Amino acid sequence: MTTAVAPSASALTAADRCDRCGAQAYLRVELQSGGELLFCAHHAREHADALREVAVTVVDETHKLSSKPAAAPDTDR
Repeated sequence: MTTAVAPSASALTAADRCDRCGAQAYLRVELQSGGELLFCAHHAREHADALREVAVTVVDETHKLSSKPAAAPDTDR
């Protein structure tokens, strides 16, 4: 299994949803059979061992979850 962003794969967006629970997807798995699966970070971790066995490529954008959002402007003044 290759864990990298495939050059031809587009970035995941908020519209991409986990195939297990419907949460925002942060992992796209291209399968050996030609299909693809999308997972939230939770389900990607839960199914990681099985995914390694069937994945051709993996687009992992879970790093976006640890990014600090920009500070909101202080409007209380």
